[in-house]
Amino acid sequence: MSSKMFSRSGLLSLGLAVVVALAPAIALARAGSGSSAGSRGAKTFSAPPATSTAPKAAPMERSATPQPAQAPRPAQAAPAAQPSRGLFGGMAGGFLAGLVGAGLIGMLMGNGFGGGLGGIASILGLVLQIGLLFLVIRFAMNWWASRNQQQPAMAGMSERTAAGPGPMGGFGGFGGGAQPQPEPQAGPVTTPLQLAEADFSAFERLLSDIQTAYSDEDRERLARLATGEMAAYFGHDITDHQRNGIINKVSQVKLLQGDLSEAWREDGDDYATVAMRFSMIDVTQERASGRIISGDAQTPVEATEVWTFIRPAGAGPESWLLSAIQQTA
Repeated sequence: MSSKMFSRSGLLSLGLAVVVALAPAIALARAGSGSSAGSRGAKTFSAPPATSTAPKAAPMERSATPQPAQAPRPAQAAPAAQPSRGLFGGMAGGFLAGLVGAGLIGMLMGNGFGGGLGGIASILGLVLQIGLLFLVIRFAMNWWASRNQQQPAMAGMSERTAAGPGPMGGFGGFGGGAQPQPEPQAGPVTTPLQLAEADFSAFERLLSDIQTAYSDEDRERLARLATGEMAAYFGHDITDHQRNGIINKVSQVKLLQGDLSEAWREDGDDYATVAMRFSMIDVTQERASGRIISGDAQTPVEATEVWTFIRPAGAGPESWLLSAIQQTA
């Protein structure tokens, strides 16, 4: 009896170990389950607008689109020059203050403010000399500052003259000279896109076809239904399933509710992001024996995901390909 209990205990432990080992693969059951991956053009790392089907989509975890670089911080402006502080400001003020200070020192030493000059006339003469000297220095400083300001302006004018004249009418009125170039824009330009009923039918058909191809481990068909990036992700998941000895089977896929989140045109491509709630039979089986490891072959389960599709701009509904799948947060 003790040996039977030990064998049951050992089998239970072994079973738990197998389940733990296969947990990552089992979690990735249906196509796109468990993670958010793919590309949405310039909107890859922006949250899709909320819909009644999917109020919030999880941020992208895997994507071939590089993360946008953060804008550099603006350089700090150089401190502005301090304005003149009246009579005793600047070099002239310092010089005049020095002269006055020297007169005060003379008084303390007994030579009087004028330094021995004596008399009212001598004091007035000293004041006039100091005033005249102040005006000369002030005039020289203003002239020097004005000259420094004119030099950059003249340099800019010289550069414009060397570059040649602006746009002018050329021979025969066809317009000669360089035309003004538009300023570069930050990132691709996106414009809203109107979809037709046939587009939504294509999205529903792709939902079922991709799940079926994923279940059949049909890599070639997945490559025809999705972008190269998404097909590579699906192929990686299938390889993991094969390595772990399991297989995912999805059937009876049915769209229950769908809402358009946003549709736009960008760099010669059309994009459409759609929130979809759907039901299906989703089971994971042991590859060798067919034994069900997770799921119920009789009871459908529901899932809500946000799918993004891409096609060449202006192409028909049959040209849509799966570009990204995002889980709901």
